[in-house]
Amino acid sequence: MSEVALSVEHVGVRFGGLVAIADLHFDVRKGEILSLIGPNGAGKTTAFNVVTGFLKPTQGAVRFGDRTLSGLGPHEINRLGLARTFQRTSVFADDTVLDNVLIGLHRHAGGAGLLDAILNLKRERDGETARREKAREILDWVGLGARADERAGALSYGEQRLVGVALALATDPQMLLLDEPVSGMNASETHGFVKLIRSIRDRGVTILLVEHDMPMVMAVSDRIVVLNHGKLIANGAPADIRANPAVIEAYLGKSAAARDVRREAAHA
Repeated sequence: MSEVALSVEHVGVRFGGLVAIADLHFDVRKGEILSLIGPNGAGKTTAFNVVTGFLKPTQGAVRFGDRTLSGLGPHEINRLGLARTFQRTSVFADDTVLDNVLIGLHRHAGGAGLLDAILNLKRERDGETARREKAREILDWVGLGARADERAGALSYGEQRLVGVALALATDPQMLLLDEPVSGMNASETHGFVKLIRSIRDRGVTILLVEHDMPMVMAVSDRIVVLNHGKLIANGAPADIRANPAVIEAYLGKSAAARDVRREAAHA
């Protein structure tokens, strides 16, 4: 059993009388690609917001390694090594693609201080050169190296999603949370993104993914957690989730689930 990277411990979220999440519990293991799926309104993005500090749970806790994240803000959680992307593109449209990534890298500015920056001393110049080299390496990694000096807002929607991933990677995360990353991408871009996710994991970054593209989820995930109406209804390998009657019912309705179960029984 792999070491646990992230643990969601019986988390609940209520907005007045509305229950957005009810007693959600699952672990993400180190080096794993885990997908969190469910129909619209299932509570997936709410769960992401709790994990990354944008929303406080009504009950339960989230642990990242040996640290509880209770009471920490998003910037503090990011400093611990947990980064995320968002459903909507979050690029700085008027800046270059390279400058977008440099924003993330400035978190690791190193030993240069304010005086070095004001006076443009050698330590600051050397640090800036190193950051620019690192930013170009990250852009090459995500497939945007040739677009580094273009205005980010001029890129296609799918390419802007990649800029968001590059910015998150620039913070040198131990774990990356991707919120519907292939939304708006065509089939070719999605195929390329699957390769990118695997390469990120291969470099030691654990990944938690929320996505509606089920073929993509089934292709890239080591394990899948399924939510419906804020409740956990399944947790397992892609093949098990694909055949799970409760999951089929959540996505297709009771009649479709019953037909699929009867069809499987007939072929058994």
